[in-house]
Amino acid sequence: MRRLLGAVALLLLPSPLVAQTVPIKALGRFDGWRDNALVGYGLVTGLSGSGDSRNSALTRQALRNVLSRLGSNVAPEDISSRNVAAVVVTARLPASANVGDQIDVTVSSIADARSIAGGTLLMTSLVGPDQHVYALAQGPLVVGGHQFEAQLNSHQRNYPTTGRIAMGATIEQAVDARLVGPGGTMAFLLAEPDFETARNVAAAIVARFGVGAARVDNADRVTIVPPSDPAAVADRIAAIEALTVQPARQFRVVVNERTGTVVAGADVTISPAVISQGDIRVQVETRSDASQPSFISGLSNDIASLVITNTRLDVDDGGDDAAIRLGSTTVGDLVQGLHQLHVGTRRMIGILQALRSAGALHAELVVE
Repeated sequence: MRRLLGAVALLLLPSPLVAQTVPIKALGRFDGWRDNALVGYGLVTGLSGSGDSRNSALTRQALRNVLSRLGSNVAPEDISSRNVAAVVVTARLPASANVGDQIDVTVSSIADARSIAGGTLLMTSLVGPDQHVYALAQGPLVVGGHQFEAQLNSHQRNYPTTGRIAMGATIEQAVDARLVGPGGTMAFLLAEPDFETARNVAAAIVARFGVGAARVDNADRVTIVPPSDPAAVADRIAAIEALTVQPARQFRVVVNERTGTVVAGADVTISPAVISQGDIRVQVETRSDASQPSFISGLSNDIASLVITNTRLDVDDGGDDAAIRLGSTTVGDLVQGLHQLHVGTRRMIGILQALRSAGALHAELVVE
């Protein structure tokens, strides 16, 4: 298993980077082209006794409001169904959504329902931050979990209080994505802020459309002058996204402590350092034995059992101890050397963290 983990770490370390170009559209997005969050409050019906209890005044009031809009007047004290659950519905409205398009929604219980599996969401309005209704959601839920109870025994799998409705909301109002700002300019936003990458993007646009077509405003923002004809803006954006540039190299090491994974560029450098790695495990085992006296006949008040306690101390100083001296090298060379010494991946993570703290690892260390 140790060699397998080490092999995984080596496979995740790419070979030294070669200059490569990528399309501009892979590096970020245009300002104004974004998703929008939608949220709503509604009811899920059709549950098999696993809904909200009578103690949930929120659910009873919401159910009464729904029945009132449908022409039925019911007193609050007459509502005690456990087949209903109050939920919050969330969704993402794409920038390219049109009226009549359908999007997925997520439904989550907000009261004391045990499960919403098998329920149906009643028509729920989804609003944006401006409190305008942009979509209507309704439909049967798909829940990736369950909960069953019987005779004080219960069995639960995953989280049965959250479900999804694929294509469960219909867009009622589209969002107007304005790519040209009030100043008559567009902006390209980099997903990974970097001045060198921003400069390369601006240089590619200038080379394609002429001097003054773009400028670097910040490490994550390149301002672009759109064409004078508004009808040609889409063509200009498509042409810009098709341009290829060479992004700046990111000196970063990513480690995942949960899975024992190390991902880094093989050319990330390490200054000369001495690494001593190992562990000592001490195990103390205590065993008590009773010596019971035996005699032929009769009893005596001055005879008692003797308890003898023996302590055993085991010390295991580990089989993966290592003490190495490194000159100026790379993370790839370090991982290969530690793998040859049979150092596990999780211990490699500890070594990389120590090197970063000592100032010998010249890269950003991201621990997930």
